[in-house]
Amino acid sequence: MFANFIYFLVALILYTTCQHPGASEAMPDHALVSALALVVLFIVICRLSFKRLATRTPVVDGVSLDLKLDRTLSRLSVFALLLFAADLYILKLKLLFSGFRPFEIFPTLEALLFLLVFVGYLVIVWTAAWSVQKRFFPGSVTRKSFVLSNISFSLPALLPWFLLSITADLIQILPFDGPRVFLATPGGEILYVLVFLFAVASFGPVLIQKLWGCSSLDKGPVRDRIVSLCSAAQLGYADILKWELFGGSMITAGVMGLVSRFRYILVTPALVTLLAPPEIDAVIAHEIGHVKHRHIHFYLVFFAGYIACVYALFDPLFVLVYYLNPLSSMFAFVGMAPDTASTLVFSLVLILLFLLYFRFGFGFFMRNFERQADTHVYSLLGNAGSLINTFYKIARFSRTSPDRPNWHHFSITQRIGFLEQCEVDRTLVEKHNRKIRGMVLGYLVAILLVVAAGYSLNFGKGKEALNRYLAETVLLRELEVDPGNAEIYTMIGDYYYGKEMFEQAIQAYGNVLKIVPDSVHALNNLAWLFATCSDPSFLDPEQALDLSAKALVVERAAHVLDTYAEACWLNGLKQEALAAAVEALAKARDRLGYYRSQVDRFQERIPDERSL
Repeated sequence: MFANFIYFLVALILYTTCQHPGASEAMPDHALVSALALVVLFIVICRLSFKRLATRTPVVDGVSLDLKLDRTLSRLSVFALLLFAADLYILKLKLLFSGFRPFEIFPTLEALLFLLVFVGYLVIVWTAAWSVQKRFFPGSVTRKSFVLSNISFSLPALLPWFLLSITADLIQILPFDGPRVFLATPGGEILYVLVFLFAVASFGPVLIQKLWGCSSLDKGPVRDRIVSLCSAAQLGYADILKWELFGGSMITAGVMGLVSRFRYILVTPALVTLLAPPEIDAVIAHEIGHVKHRHIHFYLVFFAGYIACVYALFDPLFVLVYYLNPLSSMFAFVGMAPDTASTLVFSLVLILLFLLYFRFGFGFFMRNFERQADTHVYSLLGNAGSLINTFYKIARFSRTSPDRPNWHHFSITQRIGFLEQCEVDRTLVEKHNRKIRGMVLGYLVAILLVVAAGYSLNFGKGKEALNRYLAETVLLRELEVDPGNAEIYTMIGDYYYGKEMFEQAIQAYGNVLKIVPDSVHALNNLAWLFATCSDPSFLDPEQALDLSAKALVVERAAHVLDTYAEACWLNGLKQEALAAAVEALAKARDRLGYYRSQVDRFQERIPDERSL
């Protein structure tokens, strides 16, 4: 189930990094028909895969069937990601809603729509898998319950993104600029994300338990035992909930929430029904162990560490994308625009980093944290006999192999084996606790080193070296191979401009215009530089007006109109500037607050000019 979290987050990366720049970009005529054909093909493949799995593998061969089912689910889920990427990057379905005003104001709504497309692919997988998967549930689980449980269990993975994104959309339409300006800075963006992560981790369980359809566990002996054990452990919580995961047929429990006021203990009906009272105590002791050892707090730190790594390594990743130029060429070979191909390669690099970080790094910590939570039974109960019995019972009722591998848990056999060793030698418990402390310390040191290196590369002594390497080694090397490549000159210009190396940027954009005289990107950026440069020696009103007017002939987009407005204002053409700003606001898809502020700025200053 936890693998679904990764699939959802990878889909989110694919969507958020997908861009189709330029007026020439258009959705293929056959896009919708092709997308539907891919869906039909995927349905056929899923049905055949699970039908073959059910008929060719003997039912009595539980281990083999279990492992094959997992592998088939994984392969088809990855296939779903590939189809989703094809929808975005090859069929360009994002362009279907170009100009749709609600999505321009709230881009998060468009993102949700496309993520629902990916959910649809997974629903196809889960629907087909149910005929085999139902054999491994101890109770009767309907197809509908199985699919809905998969969806509801996975959606919380997107909760932090959704709240961050929808709040950012709301900030963009506010009538004042302070929050927008703050979020436009790297420090503001990082602080905004970190605060939201903490808020979601603290208060999110209130939403999650409702999303999962949990209800308060009925009063009775089981609830009384859990209350008594939590009281003995001095564990605060908001409520003990009945968790109807997969129809309540799974023997499992959970705990979520950073702070006691919003912390929930979850138990499934199968756990309450099938486990003996001492075994329920052992499971709850395990969940209390997660809280006492602050595993949930570390998970929050781990997510924040990923964000820090992405920020710190952004420029090095940018370099890596250029080293992967043959991969971009391969995508371009199938008809993908060069800019889109480069974006896809960058997405793949981010996804690889994400998988390495979470699938292997996070999985390593999770497995060891689960083992530490297992050993917490010694602190509360004195021995692990009841927990060992619970593991045997889980393996028997779930009809899965106790040796089944798992990326975020040790296998049941491994967990039982370690507990049995601890029964003989209790010093192993403290040794494992010391191992965890060492792992956490090592992780924190590693993250600090990465952040320090990233700071040096982006703001410190390493910045100049990276600039020189990127612009003069990687990109210029590409120019030696293809000296007439306007795209590379454009990238060089953009990079120099971003680093405020204005003279080099002017030269690079000039080279673009020698090759492609009507390049909107080069015309517009060069005009903006001449109109707004922070270094007054590079301001050139006449050049700015001439270049922006040429860009406007080619593409009358919001950002081009905005540049033309600035150039007009600089040249004393006040009414023309205001008219261009008004048109830019009308055509803008995002940054509406900025374009509105431009209109207000010109309107406020024109009467003042007249009164003088």
